[in-house]
Amino acid sequence: MSLLPRSMAVSTSLPPRPLAGWRAALRPLFALVLAIVLSLGLAACDGSPRAAATLSEESLNSITRQAEGFLESRDRLPELAGLVNTRSWIFTRNLIHGPMQEVGRQMQYINKLLLPADRPEAEKRATSLKTSLAQLDEAARLQDGELLRKAYIKVASGFGLYSQMFPESVQQALKQV
Repeated sequence: MSLLPRSMAVSTSLPPRPLAGWRAALRPLFALVLAIVLSLGLAACDGSPRAAATLSEESLNSITRQAEGFLESRDRLPELAGLVNTRSWIFTRNLIHGPMQEVGRQMQYINKLLLPADRPEAEKRATSLKTSLAQLDEAARLQDGELLRKAYIKVASGFGLYSQMFPESVQQALKQV
């Protein structure tokens, strides 16, 4: 029982909303727009397999030419090891600044031609190898035998790691597999 007189009682019904009719009329239109957007979204993400990114024949030929020069420098590692073991400071530096000088340029050119997904790792390995060569040169300049030996190990492993970045067809062409 209410303690208020009937004249002061609060009405529980709400007044009619003037836009209620518009909302009801637009509801099917919103449903149609939502259905179209979802259909287009699902069609764009249909899950069909995409063609894998591949290198052109021209790019593979260019990489092969640069890789040949890179591998020629790598093939001089036994000579470099002999110079490091005999602590031949000047000849070590001559080999680094002479026949091995082009390694950085060759790696940079190869990196530009690799697939975009492979470039960051290739650039990381190239930077590591160039840093190792610079450390080897500095150790020879300082005539520090222990530092020279450690730097040579990094250079030798750097050549091996970077050569793994060559595309499979280039490795097969150069018989690196």
